[in-house]
Amino acid sequence: MQSLPGFRNFYPNDCARRNYILAQWREVARRYGFVEYDGPVLEPIELYEKKSGGELLDQLFDFKDKGGRHVAMRPEMTPTLARMVAARDKDFKKPLKWFCCPQFFRYEKQQRGRLREFYQFNADIIGESSPAADAEMIALAIDLMRELGFTEREFVVRLSSREIWLSFLIEKRGEAALDRSDLDLLLTVIDKAERQDDSVSQKQLDPLGIKLDDVRSWAADWSQRVFAADSMVASAPLARFHELLHLHLEPRGLLKYVEVDFSIVRGLAYYTGAVFEIFDRGRKERALAGGGRYDELLALMSDGKVSLPALGLGMGDVVLANLIDDTPPARTRMEAWIAQRHAADIFVVVAKEERRPDALALVQQLRNDGLRVDFSLTALKVGKQFQVADQAGASLVILVGDEWPQVKIKVLATRHEEEILHTGLADWLRNRQKGA
Repeated sequence: MQSLPGFRNFYPNDCARRNYILAQWREVARRYGFVEYDGPVLEPIELYEKKSGGELLDQLFDFKDKGGRHVAMRPEMTPTLARMVAARDKDFKKPLKWFCCPQFFRYEKQQRGRLREFYQFNADIIGESSPAADAEMIALAIDLMRELGFTEREFVVRLSSREIWLSFLIEKRGEAALDRSDLDLLLTVIDKAERQDDSVSQKQLDPLGIKLDDVRSWAADWSQRVFAADSMVASAPLARFHELLHLHLEPRGLLKYVEVDFSIVRGLAYYTGAVFEIFDRGRKERALAGGGRYDELLALMSDGKVSLPALGLGMGDVVLANLIDDTPPARTRMEAWIAQRHAADIFVVVAKEERRPDALALVQQLRNDGLRVDFSLTALKVGKQFQVADQAGASLVILVGDEWPQVKIKVLATRHEEEILHTGLADWLRNRQKGA
């Protein structure tokens, strides 16, 4: 039998590649002061019906469980996080800085960079409304990419603001006549404009009385205005965007990674403010990561009982793995990391079967000391056992044979050999580690 379409088998090398990405995610998140959490794989479908938008609902793996409940396998983490925080809001000091690396499931068309199951890094800051929090999240995203071996030559952060698009609608239609569905429609068209014909986008904009050319020229104009000296007094959304760029990202030296691009709006319905997506410079891949501010979601989740500003970031493993494979420095870094995580540090060779009980005692002692130790489970010739030791990546071989109670130690890299009493082996290994 084969695995289901869009689902992966992780053979040892595949698992090592996946673990490499997960390890870098965790390392950088902790460097930024985030703490790890997790939630259930299965959630009530109602959690997603109002929070994520129609497109995602069509991609759910959903079914009735044996209790008759309509449930779905999680397609994303933000609704779960919002539910968790709303349930125990008073238990945590703000702002919260939480991250997780869970597995998600979406029933969608398979293509390069997109499968039906995937791992995703999620980080969120809850309880902080200032642009400093947005900058912290963007900086985190940039450092995640840098930790994986990418530079500003390989990726770019495309940054935008839904608040500023709301300003555009107000400018065009007037605030009194504005409806939330108008903004949702505009953002949906903008989100899809790069992937569909202009005539389709224009037809979708017709109910708003807005021309696609006006949308594009306005976006280009505002991309320039955020760098203008008078931006701070032009409007509150523009002032916040200007502060994000010039007071929080520029001092960190991160603007070289950022392009202001108002064609980025993010597809999910709950985003409210600054939003961003990361792409490879060659545009061979789908978005590598994305995130933004969702200040209204907690209030929605708790029926208004908990209202906290929030923002988040998501970065998937599938498209990242593709880009790593296509970028030699990043691939070399991953391969070096994997090579250091071999199956065993020490291999105990049973040179004489009569000494197997002594060898087993030695193996267990070394493992009790926290060392990674392997041995042949069945009788093999010494030469074959050395081959197995090499395949396991062991750096040391300890031979147990006629010399007992002495053992022979062989350093595979240098072929250096020496004999010591087995009772002194622990001290020998500690001294070697100190000298390394």
